[in-house]
Amino acid sequence: SLGRGDLIVIAAITITGSPGVARLVRGLTLDIKTRDYIRAAETRGESKWYIMLREILPNARGPILVDAMLRVGYAIFAIGTLGFLGLGLPPPDPDWGSMVNDARKYIYANPLAVAWPALAIATLVIGVNLFADGLREEIMRYQR
Repeated sequence: SLGRGDLIVIAAITITGSPGVARLVRGLTLDIKTRDYIRAAETRGESKWYIMLREILPNARGPILVDAMLRVGYAIFAIGTLGFLGLGLPPPDPDWGSMVNDARKYIYANPLAVAWPALAIATLVIGVNLFADGLREEIMRYQR
């Protein structure tokens, strides 16, 4: 058993999210490599590092940032879920998921004890997702 702790939670979320990030970056890179300005840079004799850092990375930055913000929302929800299941942070550390789990025993006597941490998780995730949507709109407007 790996136990509980900050590093275990971070490692679990990172390991489960990294294939999606790798797939996105690979797809963006393969798409951008076929564009005319990459061919022009290759014709000028630019090095592969120059093309990667000056042509591909700036054009892939926007979608990668938006995806990163969406993944922050997923990570917040995953941390709450792990805490609710008892696999999250150890007891001295505050965790909204474990607060919901602890308070569900008293849901009929004090329903707000469950509602407030659940509402905090939902509000934070929705806020991060709305920020990511706004970021995507701004990047799209900038790229036009």
